[in-house]
Amino acid sequence: MSQRTTNEFAGTEGDLTAMTKDLDQLHHDVGVPAMREGVAAMLDAMNGGVPPTSRRTFLMGAGAAVAGGAALMTVGTVPGVVAAATRTESALLSSSSFPPAGLKGDLAVAAVAASLENLAVYAYTAGLTAAGAGKLGTVPPAAATFATTVKSQHQQHADAWNGVLAGAGKAKVTVVNPTLAPTVQADFAKVTDIVGLAQLAITLETIAAQTYQAETSLLKSKAAIGLSSSIQPVEMQHIAILYYVLGMYPGAQTSGGTPIAFNPTSQAL
Repeated sequence: MSQRTTNEFAGTEGDLTAMTKDLDQLHHDVGVPAMREGVAAMLDAMNGGVPPTSRRTFLMGAGAAVAGGAALMTVGTVPGVVAAATRTESALLSSSSFPPAGLKGDLAVAAVAASLENLAVYAYTAGLTAAGAGKLGTVPPAAATFATTVKSQHQQHADAWNGVLAGAGKAKVTVVNPTLAPTVQADFAKVTDIVGLAQLAITLETIAAQTYQAETSLLKSKAAIGLSSSIQPVEMQHIAILYYVLGMYPGAQTSGGTPIAFNPTSQAL
């Protein structure tokens, strides 16, 4: 990714506030209904019809919270999150056992997606914690609101994929992605300001968006494709706003910042 050399917030707070409101409104009006429909369709397809009470429970918003949530965080550090997850779920975090044994096809993709969303939740929590502790210098309130909003959306994405896994009788994925976690850990250790945090967020969001894009083509069921396709554009919206914060072109681009016509998948997991 292209890097800015200044430590200044590139956008206006008013613009970022407006974009965050639009992002959240679009998520609630379009993304969430599509996501819920995708989960229900996957459960129907897998189970040959889900009892109405079970579906209603999920659609009313009873999602699977990431185990431990922010309690796994040490102040301002992603390394603490990774260490805690490793201690509690070491089997899942080893590359040889993730996705968990027994998960194949669409369910394996669901596990990877859930782990990516968990990592995003942890990373944004770490950033907000560091900002609150004064470790990132001056952080505009609009930037904190954006991070909080995006964190909530990633949590809902994780809940959706874990709803699919639970509906299939499988264990929910409550760990961060073991492939990407070391990169986030190393990059977060270098973050000293809001610009660095935005650059880290772009890396994480880009890998997630490209992974969704690549894995959607590998999904077998129409329902799974629909669910994945309802989430990937939201990750792209996050990226666009983050690029704005850095004063860069808000669309797909090369590592040097040159706009390109189609989003690549070179960074997909």
